[in-house]
Amino acid sequence: MKISTQLNYAGDVKAAAEQLAGYEKAGLDMIWVAEAYGYDGVSLMGYLAAITDTVTIASGILPIYTRTPTLTAMTAAGLDTLTDGRFVLGLGASGPQVIEGFHGVPYDAPLGRTREIVEICRKVWAREAPLEHDGKYYAMPLPEGQGTGLGKALKIINHPRRADIPVYIASLGPKNVALTAEIAHGWLPLFYLPERAHEVWGDDLAAGQAKRSADLPPLDVVAGGMLAIGEGTESIRDFARPMVALYVGGMGAKGRNFYNALVSRYGFEKEAAEIQELYLAGNKREAAAKVPDELLEATSLCGPEGYVKERLAAFEESGVTNLMVTPIGEDPVALVGQLRELVDA
Repeated sequence: MKISTQLNYAGDVKAAAEQLAGYEKAGLDMIWVAEAYGYDGVSLMGYLAAITDTVTIASGILPIYTRTPTLTAMTAAGLDTLTDGRFVLGLGASGPQVIEGFHGVPYDAPLGRTREIVEICRKVWAREAPLEHDGKYYAMPLPEGQGTGLGKALKIINHPRRADIPVYIASLGPKNVALTAEIAHGWLPLFYLPERAHEVWGDDLAAGQAKRSADLPPLDVVAGGMLAIGEGTESIRDFARPMVALYVGGMGAKGRNFYNALVSRYGFEKEAAEIQELYLAGNKREAAAKVPDELLEATSLCGPEGYVKERLAAFEESGVTNLMVTPIGEDPVALVGQLRELVDA
């Protein structure tokens, strides 16, 4: 398995970026750069390109609503050149609270838009002809009767380093997961529980794989959780409680929270409802206390080395090929190095 982690985007991002040099030496394969509602992800990835040599730099994720499809393609091509082919384009829909609340853009048709955006990006990168696209959600050039009428089909000026820049999609719902398995190089599921992943997503993945082009490589499945190796580190799982409560309880209204629906599908329907009720009422601590211990344990790698080996085997057996971890401890870099040895053993 490859090993990846996410850049800490909520604190001192420059200090977090400079820590990446240590991770790279310890054997980290990929770094994921989020774009929420803080600093943009693209400028950070450009900075990382300049200070790294081997690690793959990945957007994790760029929201599909915040850029035109062609700007997304141009950005990916630029970063792929700056990194000498070490870039991965991670895309996702984000959620209506951020997209409509912070960006002021309607949150509509995530499935259809994602499909068209990926198709447009690949046309731009291939550079086989001036870009023309007549879709349900995007049209290039604009059709007659819209705009000034002066739009012209164009090719990207530069020659992209790769015409097949890897595209990863963050998805949870049945149709989105099927789409991911059909068109993407990789899949980014959050709160991945290895022992129940097949019963939740197995049919969706199979439906997408049945339509998958033979030109695409096997789907890279990116999942993991908090990492702490050693006796007595099991309690570190509790650090994830507030974050899980935020997503399951507060990331969306009732009936429109993808993470709440996922936890319910895992079999924690009662707990998911309680967490959401408490969180939306402002009782965040109480909501965090309701997060099931079983869920925290199954979605993390915290414990003695032998136990972590067992969790690694569970993730691998369920189909995970890229272990995304959040190392917690006095020396996170050493933890990544220790994990590298366990993975390679």
